[in-house]
Amino acid sequence: MERETQIAEKLLSWDNESNALAPLSENQLKSIELLYETSDDRPFPSELPVGDDVALYHKHSDTEDLEEFNLLNFSTTSELNYAKIENAQQFLSWFTSVEEQLVEDENILYKAYIDELSKHCNQYTMLFDNICKALESLELLREKYAFVSNKTNSLHEACEHLLAQQTNLVGSAETISEKLNYFNDLEVLSQKIASPTLSVVNESFMPLLTRLDECISYVEENISYKESPAYLQRFRHLQSQALGMIRSYVVATLQQATQQVLPRRDSLSPTENAFTLYYGKFRSHAPRIHALMKQIEERVEKNPDYLVLLSDCHQCYFNQRDILLGPSVSAAISDLAEKHQKDHCSLVRSGCSFLLHICEDEHQLFHQFFSQNTPSLEEFLEGLCIRLYDILRPIIIHINHLETLAELCGILKVEMLEEHMQYGANELEAVKAVVRQMLEDVQERLAYRTHIYMQTDILNYNPGPGDLAYPDKLEMMESIAESLNLGGLSRASSRASLTSINSSSNAVITSTTKNSDSSEKGDNEKEGSVKDFEPYEPPRRAVTYSPADLHGMWYPTVRRTLVCLSKLYRCLDKTIFQGLSQEVLTMCIQSLISASQTISKNKTLLDGQLFEIKHLLILREQIAPFQIDFAIKETALDFSQVKVAAYGLLQNRTHLLSLNSSNAILEFLLQGTPHVIEHLIDSKKAVDKQLKIVCEEFISHTTTFLISSLQDFLTKAKVITEMQNTPSSQNISLSQQPFASAEKLSQLISDSIRSLKTKLPTLHRCMSLYLANPDTEYILLRPVKTQIQTSFEQLLQLIRVNYTEEEQVIIACPSLEQITILLSPSVTR
Repeated sequence: MERETQIAEKLLSWDNESNALAPLSENQLKSIELLYETSDDRPFPSELPVGDDVALYHKHSDTEDLEEFNLLNFSTTSELNYAKIENAQQFLSWFTSVEEQLVEDENILYKAYIDELSKHCNQYTMLFDNICKALESLELLREKYAFVSNKTNSLHEACEHLLAQQTNLVGSAETISEKLNYFNDLEVLSQKIASPTLSVVNESFMPLLTRLDECISYVEENISYKESPAYLQRFRHLQSQALGMIRSYVVATLQQATQQVLPRRDSLSPTENAFTLYYGKFRSHAPRIHALMKQIEERVEKNPDYLVLLSDCHQCYFNQRDILLGPSVSAAISDLAEKHQKDHCSLVRSGCSFLLHICEDEHQLFHQFFSQNTPSLEEFLEGLCIRLYDILRPIIIHINHLETLAELCGILKVEMLEEHMQYGANELEAVKAVVRQMLEDVQERLAYRTHIYMQTDILNYNPGPGDLAYPDKLEMMESIAESLNLGGLSRASSRASLTSINSSSNAVITSTTKNSDSSEKGDNEKEGSVKDFEPYEPPRRAVTYSPADLHGMWYPTVRRTLVCLSKLYRCLDKTIFQGLSQEVLTMCIQSLISASQTISKNKTLLDGQLFEIKHLLILREQIAPFQIDFAIKETALDFSQVKVAAYGLLQNRTHLLSLNSSNAILEFLLQGTPHVIEHLIDSKKAVDKQLKIVCEEFISHTTTFLISSLQDFLTKAKVITEMQNTPSSQNISLSQQPFASAEKLSQLISDSIRSLKTKLPTLHRCMSLYLANPDTEYILLRPVKTQIQTSFEQLLQLIRVNYTEEEQVIIACPSLEQITILLSPSVTR
């Protein structure tokens, strides 16, 4: 209200003449007067509300009830009269009345809503009172239902408790009756077992034994029951009686079958069938015993008494079979040994076949009595098979021939173990064990005899005159071949030497002639005629067959070595064969070296070298098919440190008992232990090494054989040339030396050319006779020719440096092209 008063005062004083809040200028005052005049003259719009209805109009202009508001509240608009407002006081009075009317109009709707809400509250209060009364009735009904339900449940629980007690009592009665049945059956089982009419072959015997097992098992599980130990003892006694009846029946049956066969066995005629005699009677009793043994075998894991019974039955069975078969098998093997007294292979083959049939028949007969295998069966069969081993072992250890031993190894290893015994592994284990044992004995004997054979027939072989008759025997065989016109055996068909020498010694041979391609191509020497240096053409031979290709022409130790290796390859284990092969190849190489030296003494060094090269090539080629490693590892002890440590111990005797690091005894123990050294020995590499050595010696000897005088001159000339390079001997000239004059040098060259043309045919002939392969001959001759070319090249260099042109003309040294033409291979192959 105070604020409204202040506003009214300020409105009244806005145009005060003395202190106006908003003083106006004269023009402004004139404008206001004009506005008053204009407003008085302008009529009021008829469509606008007048007085207090203006606020209500603005409030409801945007609502959905605008139309209704106009009908209700503004229906009398035209009837209202508005007073003319002339001053601010009138305006404020009018404004206050309008505000009061607006407030009153705004509360109309709320008052109507409050009236409606009051009506609904009265109705809800009435409904709530009715619901409370209904809930009180329901609560009373629930209490009455709970009382009745509890009474009913108590009655049901009492009934169920009575029924459960009844069930428990019935179950207890049945359990007691069931438990008592096991104890009550004692008398019944005792009467049945004591019955004289009871037999183990009756159908009622096995159910009785089954029930007896059940009773024993139950009593053992409930040993805490009163008198259970006494009942258990009586039950076991009954079980022992029943098992004793089975044992007695099986033993009696087997013994009866044996007694029926023994008289007929001793009087067995050759026409009777031994198989029917030894197996017929036993098979007739097998079905009944098999049915009993099957039941016993099923119970073995449950009770050890059944295991004892089964073991006793097995023992009785094998005892009876041994009584019946043991003497017969020994007699049969002895008959075979007497029959094949001189044919050990047939004896081994027949004896093993006999044992194979015995083992198969015994396995079949055993499984007709028993269902499960037992180690006793293998022991029994091994006892039968060992009889053959006892007879064969003395024979094996007295065999000296490697062929027989190797054949026995083949029979035992290939025919028996790999062919006949690869099927039926379980049935033939006993025979396999004996055969393996015999095979090991034969292999041991074979290895022992091989060592002796290597020492006597290879290393210490004493060759006869015919064995070392080279090249006479080759020439003789060639003449025989020519007379027989054996043109079908082509010399070119022999590729043994080519294959071996290309693979191993080719690099060795060519390594000695590194300057083979260093001949000068630009020499213009015209000395000598080209016709004088035409290559040697060896005469064509009508027969192209070489006796060196025949196995019979090989040196005996080589032939024996290869035969020995071929025999041992399939007979011995890989490790043993590698060791023996290394030894036999080493001894064979030593024998070849010895034979080569003898041939060199008797004939020429060239014959000895070609003989050794040829046989080393044969040896290397023939051992290639053996798919094994010829390298073996040998272990040795190195005692060199022991010697050094012993010397140190003697020198430090003053420190024997010292406790510091210089204790001599401690140093001896730590440093004086022998060291283990492993050596890898490769026999194949030994062959290659020896072949390399011989080829190098052959190349050196052949070069000396062809141009020895030229090599001697070059050696002397090299000494003179070296002396020229020293300050004190600068006046020395090679041409002034007596041995190096132009005339003597010309004669030397002529003699060398003549020697080449004369000796080359001999060399070609000798190499062709021994090696019998043009390619091999070419490979061996290539480094020889290279060295010859190198020697002539060195000679040309000396002549150019140390001789005048006139002396060079006198010397007439051939050019490198002429030497190449002279040495070129133009032999028709």
